Amino acid sequence: MEVRYLCGLIALLVLLALTAVIYFKEHPLKRHSTARTVAATACFGALAAILYAVPVFNFSLPFFPSFLSIHFDEIPCFIAGFAYGPYAAAGAILVKTIVKLPMTSTMGVGELGDLLLSLLFVLPTAIVYSKKRNLKGVAIGFAVATLLQVIAAMLLNVYVLIPFYASVMAGLDEAALLAICRLAMPWISDVGWSYALYAVLPFNLLKDAIVIAATFLCYRYTHRFIKAARQ
Repeated sequence: MEVRYLCGLIALLVLLALTAVIYFKEHPLKRHSTARTVAATACFGALAAILYAVPVFNFSLPFFPSFLSIHFDEIPCFIAGFAYGPYAAAGAILVKTIVKLPMTSTMGVGELGDLLLSLLFVLPTAIVYSKKRNLKGVAIGFAVATLLQVIAAMLLNVYVLIPFYASVMAGLDEAALLAICRLAMPWISDVGWSYALYAVLPFNLLKDAIVIAATFLCYRYTHRFIKAARQ
């Protein structure tokens, strides 16, 4: 049932995105119009939702705990922010979170944590870029956003996520979580700050670097199309 729901959801999102693209191609609106921005936000949010919800687009690395996974759903949100501004980026993040919530395996806590971290990662970059629309602005935005997101990820894991999983999720007490962590990183001594410093910190730095590099590549080849679509 869950597989059928997921397939149907993906098909619906793709259909909505294609419908929006075709409609606004045939019915051009004024540049920067609210309707065009909303439609673009929905399209980028749908793409982000697919990258977020479909397991094939998420993967773990053998040298990190298995429950830490890399996903690319922030890339469409970055592109939305660069092309249409911070509100579009925030809207795309909200769309992908709402789509994922019915499929949660963490009572929504994991998705809400991802929502906060995505906002801290994407919004500062989009805001800086909106003020300084050049490569330097992008670099400053990414640097500030990465710092904020990594610090928030460590605090969130130590004080919210790990305590929640240990107290609520069946079979995942602190001893079980520590055992999972030590399979990949034997030097982790606890699921508090040792886990945060040796796992969460390097994982998020690596994940952010991959997402930033992929965003540069994607935006490089799509910005002309997006610019033309806005006119």
